[in-house]
Amino acid sequence: MIVIRLALGLEAWSAEPITVVAALIGAIAFLFGTGVMSDWTQWALGHDTPEEHHEPDPREPGWVRYFNVSTDHKVIGIQYGITSVVVLVLAGLFALIFRTELAASGMQFLTPQLYNTLMGLHGIVMIASILLGVGAMSNYLVPLLIGASDMAFPRLNALAYWVNVPGALLVVSSLFLGGFDTGWTGYPPLSARAPLGMQMFFLGVYLIGLSSILGSLNLVVTTVRMRAPGMSWFRMPIFVWASFATALIGMTATQLIGLSFMMVMIQRLLGLGFFDPAKGGNVILFQHLFWFYSHPAVYVFILPGLGIISELLPVFVRKPLFGYKWIAMSSMGIALVGFLVWAHHMFTSGMEEYLRVPFMYSTMLVAVPTGVKFFSWVGTLWRGKIIYPTPMLFTLGAIIVFLFGGLTGPPNGTVATDLHLHDTYWIVGHFHNTMFGGFVYPFFAAIYYWFPKMTGRRMNERLGKWHFWLMTPAFWVMTFGQMRVGLLGMRRRIADYDPAQGFDTTHLVVTIAAFAIALSVLIFLINLVNSIRRGEAATENIWRSRSPEWQIPSPAPAHNYADYPFEVIAEPYDYGATPAYVSIDPAAGRGPKPAPHTTPSRPAAAAGD
Repeated sequence: MIVIRLALGLEAWSAEPITVVAALIGAIAFLFGTGVMSDWTQWALGHDTPEEHHEPDPREPGWVRYFNVSTDHKVIGIQYGITSVVVLVLAGLFALIFRTELAASGMQFLTPQLYNTLMGLHGIVMIASILLGVGAMSNYLVPLLIGASDMAFPRLNALAYWVNVPGALLVVSSLFLGGFDTGWTGYPPLSARAPLGMQMFFLGVYLIGLSSILGSLNLVVTTVRMRAPGMSWFRMPIFVWASFATALIGMTATQLIGLSFMMVMIQRLLGLGFFDPAKGGNVILFQHLFWFYSHPAVYVFILPGLGIISELLPVFVRKPLFGYKWIAMSSMGIALVGFLVWAHHMFTSGMEEYLRVPFMYSTMLVAVPTGVKFFSWVGTLWRGKIIYPTPMLFTLGAIIVFLFGGLTGPPNGTVATDLHLHDTYWIVGHFHNTMFGGFVYPFFAAIYYWFPKMTGRRMNERLGKWHFWLMTPAFWVMTFGQMRVGLLGMRRRIADYDPAQGFDTTHLVVTIAAFAIALSVLIFLINLVNSIRRGEAATENIWRSRSPEWQIPSPAPAHNYADYPFEVIAEPYDYGATPAYVSIDPAAGRGPKPAPHTTPSRPAAAAGD
């Protein structure tokens, strides 16, 4: 970098290049320090590295294994999940701070720069939390659901998780390095001249994106190559279809946001002019690259959530999933169409007018595969024997909230209405409906549902219902208020508003609702911690599910089905039609229980791990 800067006539070193290089070295040092790179280092030195994958040491406190590098997909899934919840709480705190500032007109206690930084951090940290939550569900569930002992590349799986840690720290460090005032999108030219915190934001997101690519690659190979005997593509649990479609998006689109952010970083470090019109650059190019990833990324966030809805509904309705093959293919359809809609984010950016109409119609096409899912859910609920434990409440809440998010979407994809609504608070309300319905509600449903499988204990039902019945009405008040002020002309991403516009009362109500949501999440956290320590024992199939993971004891053994080999003998959701989905016969086990070191070192390495 020194040579390039000197060749370009720049000062060899300044504070920003030094900080960026130091941050990058620090991230790499962190990965070596955790030990997640040890196996690859040993391989490079020609040493054998047998895979450490065994039952937990009973003499060791249970929580210790979650703070160490592990190649067990269940441990990694829980690591993703815990980190996701921690990051979600942090992002929520950022939101409460700047939401309090908005409760009344006039600047109360934040400066505009700090407001902008907190708002941008809320957006990007919440996105990081969602990606971690998606990683939690995919890592923990997919191998269990397809009858595999682990992911295809366990070491790569561990690396994909631990890369997130320095990535998240770098993003948060931007708060203390001058912050940034671009929001989570990082648009140039503003981002090209923002304070040093902008570079930490770019670098942190870059590492989190790298994790997403590695995890997606692993999940695609696992799904294609490691399904149990009898599990054809159309006998897979529907969540696996959703995760597979999500991984295809993550594997092929994430590079675009990495590329766009790297180009801005290089522009700042080396003075190049990719997005500087004075040097022949084009600012609109950044938006094309950014949204070509970031709109499909919306489906990275919500497709696993929609898979959770389809997975849980038949269990609590005691009926087959209506239109299984259609809903499986609808996930692939959403993944495909998601790549054709990015430019509807740019209707007001100065793009060529003749491009608006085809992108408007392609955006509308997303409603087709999404509508298939709603049709399936309604058909599944029809005349079902519905019961309402906490996971089912969050599943039903997800359907209704996501439906409203879907119905408020077409006005944003239609040129005539988007020109009015773009960058108003209407978009904020719509986006929160989509994210809560597509991810947050299903994520909570998944935690309540699979918590007994992870821990052998149940979560408290009463606290779970308090969580749901406090969060849901507060959420509706918050998003209706956001959309109302948006329709009346309230711009988003601004720290203050004119009291003559009459928004004060609505913003105060929205702020109170946001604190009520925070209180409901606090109840959830209390329930989570108490249930881990003192929850009711639940080692059996407490939901009477047909799914294979519930046919073995809870928590699941280290090698999943090594002692419980099974074969898929029927359809996954035929509740009431056939007695079982899989045939499990411990007596026909594959020999003695595996020793701690079960995977030959060199063949695994040759397979690409």
